[in-house]
This record gives sequence, C-alpha cells and structure tokens, in this order.
Amino acid sequence: MTGIRLTAPAPGWAIDADVVVVGSGVAGLTTALRCAAAGLDTVVVTKARLDDGSTRWAQGGIAAALGEGDTPEQHLDDTLVAGAGLCDEAAVRTLVTEGPDAVRRLISTGAHFDTTDSGDIALTREGGHHRRRIAHAGGDATGAEISRALVGAVREAALHTIENALVLDLLTDAEGRTAGVSLHVMGEGQHDGVGAVRAPSVVLATGGMGQVFSATTNPPVSTGDGVALALRAGAEVSDLEFVQFHPTVLFLGADSEGQQPLVSEAVRGEGAHLVDGDGVRFMLGQHELAELAPRDIVAKAITRRMLDRGAEHMYLDARHFGAAMWEQRFPTILAACRSHGIDPVTEPIPVAPAAHYASGGVRTDLRGRTTVPGLYACGEVACTGVHGANRLASNSLLEGLVFAERIAADIAEARPSRTEPANGPGAWDAPVPLPAPETRAAIQRAMTRGAGVLRSADSLAAAAEELEALHRDAAADAEGASGAKAVVPGVDAWEVANLLLVSRVLVAAARDREETRGCHWREDRPDRDDAHGRRHLVVRIAPDRTPVVHRTETAAFPPVRPSD
Repeated sequence: MTGIRLTAPAPGWAIDADVVVVGSGVAGLTTALRCAAAGLDTVVVTKARLDDGSTRWAQGGIAAALGEGDTPEQHLDDTLVAGAGLCDEAAVRTLVTEGPDAVRRLISTGAHFDTTDSGDIALTREGGHHRRRIAHAGGDATGAEISRALVGAVREAALHTIENALVLDLLTDAEGRTAGVSLHVMGEGQHDGVGAVRAPSVVLATGGMGQVFSATTNPPVSTGDGVALALRAGAEVSDLEFVQFHPTVLFLGADSEGQQPLVSEAVRGEGAHLVDGDGVRFMLGQHELAELAPRDIVAKAITRRMLDRGAEHMYLDARHFGAAMWEQRFPTILAACRSHGIDPVTEPIPVAPAAHYASGGVRTDLRGRTTVPGLYACGEVACTGVHGANRLASNSLLEGLVFAERIAADIAEARPSRTEPANGPGAWDAPVPLPAPETRAAIQRAMTRGAGVLRSADSLAAAAEELEALHRDAAADAEGASGAKAVVPGVDAWEVANLLLVSRVLVAAARDREETRGCHWREDRPDRDDAHGRRHLVVRIAPDRTPVVHRTETAAFPPVRPSD
C-alpha cells in the first residue's frame, strides 16, 4: 500500500454494507442489481444523479453476435484486429461468448431495443465490424434507454443510493484488504459532507477521464476519480496511454472546450461519407472498410487531411439520408446539430476528433478483481484486456454488462466478512497536496497540446514538464513555501488533484511507448514495433507520488481460479 490519500476532513458519518458500488452507468448499476439479487447489502454511490454518467450519452449501441450468420468468433476477430495486437484474447473471448445472453438479460430488465418489422432486434454496423451486430434504441439514444431501464430497476429494488457524492479514497483494514470508501456528499440530505461507507467489497465503476483534455465527448463528471483512487490505494493501472479520440465530433470552433456533441459512428454505418472541403471522400483507398475502418485509423486520416489542407475540420456528408431517415434513425444527433445552426438534412456536418474513451484503466483479472484485495473495477475505469490499443466501436456497453455480472458472481461466492478500517483521514502520513481549482484549465491545455491525437517525444516532454511544475506548485503551496495559502479541501480541488495524477501517469506511459499503435500516435515514431511494443505498460505510484512504469506481456493479470 502506498499510504497516499487526498487531504480531507475526517468522516462525520458512516454506514455499513456488504458491497459499495461507485458509479451509476451500465457497469455500476448492473453490478449493484446482481449483488442485491444475491442477497448482498448493496450501496450505490454516484457523483451526480443516477442517470448522469457516460452511459446515457452513448448513441450508437451495444455490440453482440445476435444476428443471423454472425458468431462470437467473428466478433472476436474484429475486436482483436481493432485492438492492434494488445487485446487479451481470453478477456475478448469472455466478452463475445457471454455477451449475447447478457444483452438478453438486459432486455429482461426492461431495456427496449429498436426492432425490425418482423420483431427481431434491428442491427446496424459501426467502424471495424464486418457484420451488422450493433443493437440500438430510440434510433441514436441507446445509452439513454439502457440508463432508463437500469435506474428504474434500481428504484424498484429500493437499493440504497447516495447521489451527488464524490468518492475520495479507499479504506483498508490492518491486513491491507478493502474496508470501504470515504466520500463527500454535496448538498443537504440523508448524508452530508465527508463520510464513509464501510464494506469489504468495493466496485469502481466511475467511468472515464476525458476531462483531462480541453475538448471531449465525456460529461463533466468524468475526471478520472476511480483511476486516481486506485492509484493512491496502491493498485496497478495498465494501457493508460491509449486514449481513443472519436473521429466525428461536431466541430464548434477551435476554442470550444468541455463536453462536445458526438456524431455517432452509426451515421457512417448507415452510409454517411467523410469528405474534405472540396467534397472528396478521402477515406477511399486508405482501408478496406473506408469510413468504417477502426476509429484510430479514421481519426488519424481526418487529422492528416486537416494538416495537409490547413483546415480546422472535415465534413460528414449524409444529405442523401433525407429528412425522414434523419428524424427516425438519428433524432438526437439531428437536434444537436440544429441547435448549433447546422442542418444535416441539407448540409454536411463539420467534424473533428475529440477525446472520447480510455482503453486502459485499473488492471483487473477476468472477474474484475484488481491488485488490491477486495477492490474491483468495471466499465471504462477498468482495463480488462478487452480493448487493447484501441476499442472496437460499441464494445464498451457490452464490457460493462459482461464483467459486471462476473464481479457480482465473484463477490456473492466469496462473501467476505466486514472488517474495521485501519486508515482514513488523520491515519495516513502522506496526504496529497491539493492544487488550486483554477489549475484545471492548465492541466487540460497541457494535455491537449502534448498528449492529444498527435504526440511526439518533444510534445510529451513539454506536457510532463508542465504537469510536474503544477505538482510541485501544489506541494509548495501546501507547505507554505510559496507564500500562497494552502488550498481548502473541496470538490473542485479534489477533482483537480485527480485530473493531475491521472494526467501525469498517462503522459509517463505515453513517453515510454516509443511507437505508433492503435490510438497512440507518435508522429516521431510512426511505425508499429511488434518486436518491442507488444507489451503492456503497467503503472503504480511510488510513495513519493512518482509514476513507476514497467512492462508486462498481458494487460489483465493471471486469474486466480482455474475456472476462469
């Protein structure tokens, strides 16, 4: 254990449970429902409202071999190709073989997917898929429908939920095993201020970390809290350098920041074309699937064309869809475009890549167990080995479903006993100095300039230098050495501390990977190096808070039970 924690007041309240699930997307709520069904006293902690995570923003759908003629083996092949040599095949095989039944169980929970005239689930294609295997809902509102169904099931099951709560740190017992979490509840209610949920099993389902960049498709809550907590608790993270930049994000201007509107890959799956300012389809001849190539290939092609033409964006042309198809199949995207003065029925949509999905995260085995006993991770916060160097489109919702069920089964089988926390605010000797809240913009600018779509040794070194300077400044402020007042603990400061830690680790891994692979694009190292690069970069935080990188052959560590 590292003995590192956020600077925070001592908990003023505490509750006890068998399991605490942190996060309320598809991964978190599925885990919670399955744990509760197994008779476990389960508490759900979420940063905003139950339906405010990334899941409800998912447009395209959920991938599974549900169609006639499709097979898990074909889904596996497409996933391995997209992952650029770094997928853990055992994890992918688990995903694709257990996926179809997991989707059917989601339907039995209450999720309604779009159907054909014959009543079958309607399936579409997205980038990297050789078959139509993407199930969708409400045209382009799949995530919203899944979130609606799961939130409804949680309400019906009367699970204990704590909303508007930022998780702070992991609590552990005298043996170093998980004993719960500390958290801060924002606003008056049943719980308020800093408290603790004491539980022998903690499941991180906190989503992504897109807010480390200036422009992202991620909601404001995606500040890397779960990865940061795990690192401070001594857990390993893997593949953090692989941040997927979605190729087609609505371009709102070069200075636009924060959450940006996504234009789903399913639009290209239904036949939209990428064109430059002259109307030329530049993806033709670059890949056998043209616009439906894996996301890293499309994002790179768009970026190259922008650089070659001196343009700020490219265009997605779907005028040939007609008004009826736009209104029926993509009503959410149509409304978002029109709200920004663009009508895709009559004009091409300006698009550019933006930070979207973290392919890496907290390192787990095939049952979602991390390297800290009792701590699990699921969904985008986890690195199960499924995604490798680049996520295949619409595999994320499926990963959340499949591994959530595996985690719940493991906890129900083990049923660990509750133990007393031996750490907590006031018990550690290494509180993290809190950066000033206004440091957030500096972190995002440094990451966007140095660790965005295009990376190089020089750009990453510059980003590392800026981030380390911010880290040193926070330490100096905490010690009073700079003459500034120490930052007062609070949500803004805690979020920025998480963003800074995750950014430092991401950049450390990106500097160490001296090749181009998947969504990690080094312009100074443009080739894929299979002789040295087919290894995973695993990072832990040293007691002095320095990221320590080492290499391993597989992302997921070996499963404990032979049954895996």
